[in-house]
Amino acid sequence: MAGGEEREMATSGPAALVLVRHGESVGNLAAVAAGQKGLARLELDYRDPDTPLSDNGIAQAKALGQHLAHLPDDERPEAVLGSPYVRAASTVEHALDAWPDAPSPVQDERLRERDLGLFDGMTGQGIRDTYPEEAARRAAMGKFYYRPPGGESWTDVVLRIRSVLTDIRAEHAERRVWVFSHQAVIMSFRYLLEGLTEEKLLRTDGETPLGNCSLTTYRATASGGLELVSYGAVDHLERSSRAEATHEEPHTPTERTPADASRG
Repeated sequence: MAGGEEREMATSGPAALVLVRHGESVGNLAAVAAGQKGLARLELDYRDPDTPLSDNGIAQAKALGQHLAHLPDDERPEAVLGSPYVRAASTVEHALDAWPDAPSPVQDERLRERDLGLFDGMTGQGIRDTYPEEAARRAAMGKFYYRPPGGESWTDVVLRIRSVLTDIRAEHAERRVWVFSHQAVIMSFRYLLEGLTEEKLLRTDGETPLGNCSLTTYRATASGGLELVSYGAVDHLERSSRAEATHEEPHTPTERTPADASRG
């Protein structure tokens, strides 16, 4: 079905699907600093795929690992998929390190973060000052459908995740699957699995930003679909004495915040 009207088909799928956002990255920190300083660009020397975790991000991933290690056997993941980007792959590595019998993670490039193209590493102010016509086009078209030059729209990410979900249903029926990825990717899962509208998706994303190393959990229904159990849970971080829970500041869907360039 088109748009946000897709509903789960009554076929066998995973027993559970847990979506994990990567731990805090140095890109997240650089975005906050650039916004506070009024900079046009993030002070960062990494390609987006190579952006590593911050020290706190590593602590978050290790706290998740402790959470995983103490889960009952029938709640632990049986399959682990992840984005190949360093901040996501490192989150997987640290999270599984405390679990000797963890399944081998499989990287899937379809789970990578949204490509911002020409605007990668730029702040909202930098884009408005340097590319005012594009800023106006984005404002007119809306965040969901707007595609930056050389980059991807949210709908482009949704198309990727449609195919990922098809493969998960086919390859991991009745298994517990954990996916380590990025903010826009996880919200695209929500759009598809819950049949969200553009308005509902962007309002949720703005009002309750997805925390670093948070867990969004779905359980199988009797009809073979997936039902949301929790969104953005960070209990495992709040129990940790070494990791601090972090997320972007809430914003309205029409705003362009430092989070848009934070390599989420």
